[in-house]
Amino acid sequence: MRGSLRAAARCPCPAGLPAREAVESRRLSHGVPIHLRPTAPLGERVLLPGDPGRALALAQSLLSEPRMFNHHRGLWGYTGAADDGEPLTIQATGMGGPSAAIVLRELIDLGAKAAIRVGTCGALDAELTLGELVIAREAICADGTSRALGAGERAPADGALTDALVRHAPAARVGAVVSVDVFYENERDRRDHRANALAVEMEAAALFAVGAAAGVPVACVLTVSDVFDARGTRTRIDDHALLAAAEAMGRTAIAAVSA
Repeated sequence: MRGSLRAAARCPCPAGLPAREAVESRRLSHGVPIHLRPTAPLGERVLLPGDPGRALALAQSLLSEPRMFNHHRGLWGYTGAADDGEPLTIQATGMGGPSAAIVLRELIDLGAKAAIRVGTCGALDAELTLGELVIAREAICADGTSRALGAGERAPADGALTDALVRHAPAARVGAVVSVDVFYENERDRRDHRANALAVEMEAAALFAVGAAAGVPVACVLTVSDVFDARGTRTRIDDHALLAAAEAMGRTAIAAVSA
């Protein structure tokens, strides 16, 4: 990283451009991603947690000899060998559709061929319990990013990749989720979503829209991290249970994307 910064500083700047703007101009003109700075090879199969800490935990538990793929902007990513011996990248997307869309677009530009979101969600269906898995066949687009990317009312997940998730997690609930821009929704908004979706989250619709535009299969499996009582009071999963659920989710996703 330091070497790359020194090399950039030595490069002559186009006339009239400050050094930083000149570097950004060269990145754009050469098609090099702006937000991801790979420090290891990319695996064509990618898992996409939102949380950088969860990306690290999953890489440590699910990959052999993981190497840091990216740390720029705090978006930690790692590449290592999956159980089949082939490379796989686990790359954090950050929170929300805008960040997730940027990350996936740049991963696709770098050569990603398939991606699965492995994230958390809040339960809308009263029968869902903490730690349970939810597989999204589609996302209701209640966010701004997927709409800006051309999605309609709903953005579908890739059918074949979703079917693979279902085969490897037969006990998971399968259906629609709703993607939103606001984490701390009020109870009225949650009630409005309950009739149409199993759970609420923030990134799936944007990721499905990016994948569809690029012709890259994208799917989504989530673990329930929050449930709400009749008054709308939130109960959050504890960290130990979340890590265990995330590892189970990650194994399911790796099996599906390796099928």
